[in-house]
Amino acid sequence: MTELAAALLYALAWTAARLPWSLLRGLADGMARLWLVLDAREARVARRNLALIRPELGIPAREALVADILRTTARQTFETLRLWARPVARNLADIVEIHGEDVFDAALRDGRGLIIAAPHMGNWELLNQWLASKTPLAILYRPPESAIGEAFLRRVRANAGGDVEQVRAEAAGVRTLLKRLQRGGVVGILPDQQPKVGEGEFAPFFGRQALTMTLLGRLAHRSGARVLLCWCQRLPGKGAPQFALHVQHASEGVDDADPRRAVAALNAGVETVARRDFAQYQWTYKRYTLRPPGSGEENPYHDLSRRRGREEF
Repeated sequence: MTELAAALLYALAWTAARLPWSLLRGLADGMARLWLVLDAREARVARRNLALIRPELGIPAREALVADILRTTARQTFETLRLWARPVARNLADIVEIHGEDVFDAALRDGRGLIIAAPHMGNWELLNQWLASKTPLAILYRPPESAIGEAFLRRVRANAGGDVEQVRAEAAGVRTLLKRLQRGGVVGILPDQQPKVGEGEFAPFFGRQALTMTLLGRLAHRSGARVLLCWCQRLPGKGAPQFALHVQHASEGVDDADPRRAVAALNAGVETVARRDFAQYQWTYKRYTLRPPGSGEENPYHDLSRRRGREEF
């Protein structure tokens, strides 16, 4: 039953992918406006995040930025449907600029193993397909709570082309990643999801302490693998989506034996990426839920289940 439901979801995605982009873009923009009008979860979380890290913004500027964030988030949703249901070669043709491919190729030739740190910036699903076109790799993922959702994701990501192993974020999966790196392989990790208590350290992210995964640093330190930051940034324009793919070295210290130094370096690199186009970063995610022990701080999102006036944010 789960696989059948996943197949039906895939059929819907395939159908949506055949619609003209002008129509999909209109639907996305309409969805973003609806989020604003209804004060939906996405709008409330984005607004709270801006209040936390951009307190200098006045209400009009903050609301304009929230609208921009929601628009890019909605468009990415429809972009991703197209990516999942179209031939990989057609998707890769949407990448019209590549910056740092020589850095990536040199890291592959090095043979020490390679960790791709892929922040939630732009379209990371397209990045996965580009990586798979270049090399076999393993992608670490956190499974959705829904079994149907996980089956759907595994199905669509299996169409990414190339040799891609999807590894669950659990103890056995971590061992799989370490062995691959020790053999000189490539691993992809989304480094900016909040880990569970005991699986991370706090470090500044846009000036605010954020619990950050120590896994990436531990893998890099134990394996000796190189670490690169990679992302697919959406280019401006009114036509069909086009992207610039970026590769750069991670911040120095991301593989430090001290996990606190490693996560500080990791966050510094991700923040640099996010600042390149602030609205393309995933600000609809509750990044600061867990607070440092003894800080006296509360979960800043605890009251967002109750819709409240915008002026309070």
